[in-house]
Amino acid sequence: MSNICIEKIADAIWVAESLFSRGKISGAAANLSFRHENTIYISASGSCFGRLSEDNFAVLDMEGKHLGGPSPSKEFPLHHMLYLHDKGTQAVLHTHSTYATLWSCLVPGSDIIPSHTPYLKMRVGEITYVPYAKPGSQELFHAFEEKLDASRAYLLANHGPVVAASNIIDAFYDMEEIEEAACNAWLLRDSNINKIY
Repeated sequence: MSNICIEKIADAIWVAESLFSRGKISGAAANLSFRHENTIYISASGSCFGRLSEDNFAVLDMEGKHLGGPSPSKEFPLHHMLYLHDKGTQAVLHTHSTYATLWSCLVPGSDIIPSHTPYLKMRVGEITYVPYAKPGSQELFHAFEEKLDASRAYLLANHGPVVAASNIIDAFYDMEEIEEAACNAWLLRDSNINKIY
């Protein structure tokens, strides 16, 4: 394994531990992946971000064939589609973070998470809403494929956010911004303060 791949695994483990230790995710309710050359490393099915290690990554080729390691997350097809859709995507992060997931349960608008500060738009841009389908189902994968566009961020209805980025650290920063904006918007939802961005 190359030093670059080892660094990518270390970054992915750091991201997972940071999210878990700060209560941004719980149990086994998240998955992440990164691309290294012509392979995709994704957290294993049922893995917990609080205990993620190098042994908890499944390795697949760009066609989705399992090359080694444990079984991949059942939501690998979401990651795979993002890698195939945009060659610039080198990492994908999916969580069930509290506030973004709350917004995912509401009737969608054109911009599902209101922006009260400029940072969500500056960091992430538009967030694409994906209609509900059971997690890990072919229906979900089809609904996601139908919504693939120029966005780097998606909100799965009654489920949670998915972000694609050029590396796992940037995916982490994007996810942090989504959750912070979602928290602000949720706390301000009954106020007279309008979104300004």
